[in-house]
Amino acid sequence: MKVCLNVMRVCLIFAIVIGFSAGSFAQKKVSITIDDVPNSMLYKSEGFRSRLLHMIDSMKLPVAIFINEVRIFDVEEADKALNLFDEWLASPNVIIGNHGYQHRMYSKEGIDSFQIDVLQGEAITSPLAKRYGKGENYYRFPYNDLGKDAAQHKQAADFLKSRSYIITPYTVHSDDWLVTQLYEYYKSHGRGKDAERIGKTFIDFTLKNFDYIESITDQKLGRNVSQIYLMHDNLLNADYLDELLTALMKRGYSFITLDEAMKDPVYKQQDYYEQRFGVSWVYRWIKDEKLRMQLMRAAPDSEAFEKELSQLKK
Repeated sequence: MKVCLNVMRVCLIFAIVIGFSAGSFAQKKVSITIDDVPNSMLYKSEGFRSRLLHMIDSMKLPVAIFINEVRIFDVEEADKALNLFDEWLASPNVIIGNHGYQHRMYSKEGIDSFQIDVLQGEAITSPLAKRYGKGENYYRFPYNDLGKDAAQHKQAADFLKSRSYIITPYTVHSDDWLVTQLYEYYKSHGRGKDAERIGKTFIDFTLKNFDYIESITDQKLGRNVSQIYLMHDNLLNADYLDELLTALMKRGYSFITLDEAMKDPVYKQQDYYEQRFGVSWVYRWIKDEKLRMQLMRAAPDSEAFEKELSQLKK
C-alpha cells in the first residue's frame, strides 16, 4: 500500500510539473538511464515482478535501460525471468540499450572479447525489440570503461559504429551500486531504521551530485544542459526512486527521453579522457588534465557508505 501511495503522489507532482508553462522553471532536464537490467534475483524475491518497471509505467516516465542478457539466467526459473524481461522491452516508456552480455571490463578483456560480448548481448534482445517496433540503438560500456588508451577507445568506437550503436554517456551518478549493498544488508538483517537512514542519506547524496555537476556545466557553458542520470536495477532504487524523482521535480527538473537528451550539442564535444576508469562525461570534456582532476576530487564522494559497508563485512 505504501508503494502504491508513493507512486500516486509522484504521479500527481509529475502532472503538476508538466502543467506549468515553459517559463515557470529554469528548464532543467534529465534523462533517466538504468543499467544492469534485468535483476532477476530481485524479481524472484518479489514474486517475479518489478516494482521499478511498475513505477515507470504508472508515471509514464521515459527511461532507457541497458541490458545484460546473462542476468536472465541468474535464477532457475529463467522462463519467468524472460517473461518479465519481455515486459520491460514492451513498455512504451522504455528505450532499449546493450550493456554487453556479461558486463565485461573492456580494458582487461581486449577488443576480440568485447566484440563477442556485444554480439551475444543482441541475441535475445534484438528479436524481442523488433516485435515491439523498437531498435537497440544505444550501447553503454560496462563500468563506463571505454578502454585503457586511445587505441582501445578507437577500436571499440569503430566497431560500435559498424553496428550502428550510439555510445551512451552519463553526466550524473550516485554510486547506487555500492549503496544498495549497504541498504540490502540492513533490510535482510531486520535493521529497518538503518536501512531507512541509508535510503534518506542516499537521496541527499544524489541531489548533491546533481548540484555539483550542474555547477560545472553552468560555469562551463552558461546554461542548463540535458543531464543523463545513471542508476541501476536494484532494491535501493525500487524503494527510493519515487522519492528522488519528487525531489528532482521540486528542483525544476522535467524528465526526457535519452533520444531527446542526446540532441543537446554538449554531447558532441570531444572526449579528452583516454583512460580505463569510468568517469562522468562532464569531466571527459575537460582538456586540461590538472583541472579535470581538481574537479573530480572536489565532487561529493561515497566514502562514508564504503566505510560503513566495510565495517559490516569484518
